[in-house]
Amino acid sequence: MRAKPGPAGLPRLRAVIPQAFGQSRPFTVGIEEELFALDATTLEPRPFPQERFDGQRLKAELFASVVELNTGVCESVEQAAAELRELRAAAKGRAAEAGLVLAAAGTWPTAVPEEQAITQDPGYLAFVEYAGSSARRQYCSGLHVHVGVPSAEACMAALEAVLPWLPVLLAVSANSPYLADRETGLASTRGEILALLPRAGAPPVFESYEEWEEFAERLVRLGLADQYTRIWWDIRPHPRFGTLELRMPDQPTQVEVSAAFAALFQALVATAAEAGMRAPADRGVYAQNRWAAARFGPAAELIHPDGDRLIGARQLLTELLDRVEPAARGLGGGKPTILEGLRQADDQLEIGRAEGLRSLEERLVALT
Repeated sequence: MRAKPGPAGLPRLRAVIPQAFGQSRPFTVGIEEELFALDATTLEPRPFPQERFDGQRLKAELFASVVELNTGVCESVEQAAAELRELRAAAKGRAAEAGLVLAAAGTWPTAVPEEQAITQDPGYLAFVEYAGSSARRQYCSGLHVHVGVPSAEACMAALEAVLPWLPVLLAVSANSPYLADRETGLASTRGEILALLPRAGAPPVFESYEEWEEFAERLVRLGLADQYTRIWWDIRPHPRFGTLELRMPDQPTQVEVSAAFAALFQALVATAAEAGMRAPADRGVYAQNRWAAARFGPAAELIHPDGDRLIGARQLLTELLDRVEPAARGLGGGKPTILEGLRQADDQLEIGRAEGLRSLEERLVALT
């Protein structure tokens, strides 16, 4: 327990969120993917049977037709990628037993979000009751990457250091140009949808980990959240795992791309740790860059993190890959160059326009 000033200057005790920072080797990796469960014939979303979840590696999500895959704590991205392949295979097998197939993308092109069934879990149901239509519109999937950090203070310092680069990851990962059977005009429709949530986008500036912790605890104490993970920022501390968690990218269709984003984020966090403390990132610039990344994807023009000039997202990605390459080598990997030519949203649009959305959805299933 930690003492804090209370009424009339008397100390008030409050619980401290249990944390696991430093309990694993720095820069270990965990990956979470979110896949759509679909009727094998119609390719329309269908609930994944609850009895086929295991509660650890295959978990339920807010929507009953979304499956969350979770690796363990991995010493390397290569190990995490191998686990992801096994998890996708296992999930596909369980889906097939129920007449379902799985697909990975940021949104499902023909799905109407408000028509999708909600998982009958008390926490999810309470969230939907509170957030209303903004919750029911969250039928979208993202890639989440956890990187272990040595301390709570190191976690907050790394958060500020990597934040200016996250719009690049959104731009390059953009994989959701369709919603409800139509083109939205956005490369990442998911990026816009997530912004509807309370506590979305960039986290506020916190002077310390304790200040973040107090904020998270206050939300729970006031009944605005049932747990601190009901904070949906693009990046956040995750004390239970002892990690800094990236939540920015759209869900990639191919597992190799998920692994590449994990490798980039791992190297970015390691680079930030080596550089040490830095000033808080500019949230105004971040908001502009995040919007541009969601709108234009890899073709976005972004404000450079180090100055006032504009730079193309692809050019900025190349600069970022060069910047983190020493850390990537030290972690046993190399440049995830597969990201440089990534054009998932454009690929979707080309197939959808030329062959129709049914062909596009078949393609997404096959690539998954």
